[in-house]
Amino acid sequence: MNKIKLNKPYLVLLGAESNPTYAKTGLGLVQWQPGLVVGQLRFRGCKVNLNVPDMSINEAVKKGIGSLIIGVAPIGGAIPESWLEVIEDAARAGLDIVYGLHIKLEDFPAITAAANKSGAKLINVRIASDNLPVGTGIKRSGKRLLTVGTDCASGKKYTALALDQAMRENGMNSTFRATGQTGIIIAGEGIPIDAVVADFISGAAELVSPDNNDDHWDIIEGQGSLFHPAYSGVSLGLLHGSQPDAFVVCHDATRNVISGWEHYSLPSIQECIDMHILLGKRTNPEICCVGISVNTSGLPTKEREQYIKNLTKETGLPCIDPLIDGCDKIIKFINKKA
Repeated sequence: MNKIKLNKPYLVLLGAESNPTYAKTGLGLVQWQPGLVVGQLRFRGCKVNLNVPDMSINEAVKKGIGSLIIGVAPIGGAIPESWLEVIEDAARAGLDIVYGLHIKLEDFPAITAAANKSGAKLINVRIASDNLPVGTGIKRSGKRLLTVGTDCASGKKYTALALDQAMRENGMNSTFRATGQTGIIIAGEGIPIDAVVADFISGAAELVSPDNNDDHWDIIEGQGSLFHPAYSGVSLGLLHGSQPDAFVVCHDATRNVISGWEHYSLPSIQECIDMHILLGKRTNPEICCVGISVNTSGLPTKEREQYIKNLTKETGLPCIDPLIDGCDKIIKFINKKA
């Protein structure tokens, strides 16, 4: 697995991003490593706010910041041209540049020259190893839970982190397994599944969660969605390679269509459960859904509570917003089934 060691603390570059959906790296870092995010760098028109001080490169250097982290993951993983000068300035000032895009900053001569001169490192966490194996489908020891979604950016990473934290607080043996850029930055290791050549996705997923003790849970961060017209392939490979004993469906309560692909409607929660069981049984016949994780931040309090109640009644499964309700209901359900 990729292992990284970052120069702390961090300044997060948000650019002019207006949609929080695409700023999930910055938002995730603030949520799960709040003490390490010291500032944010925003351009005019930026509507995303991490609720940390706005800061220039010069101010960041004076504050002792070690890394500029690109906190936005735009569609296609490209980098806006307006960012290049700021990234070059940061590299020239000696800040490491940490990013998880499909492009390589080494392809920009001015940025590379600035980094070489100052000694700054260009750290791309979205590069997968070249020697990944093809999936075997062979059953591994230990237990696995995969977070899946009705759409991209639906809370899979947040839910996995929250479940891992809650399990450990309840005395269970668990490990968060990162498969995306933000998760890898938080965990310090993982494999960026969406950067893996298609034939090797399931093999990479097997490496992410290797053999373990019988009572150990790997909580695997999901990617994409089986229902996404662009990213379903990575989701299927991750599902087959993870061989999950359990999965949690993640959903945004305010969303009715695929984000960025509004001509596609979202599946129902039950359709999502049924599809994952149907396809997941190929590598783990015992796969089952153990809960629903819902992002209800866009709902009024009373409407939120009724939404959770209705969904619990409809599915017969524990339904929670992990950042409001915690994950104890799902953990109790898992332990009851064991």
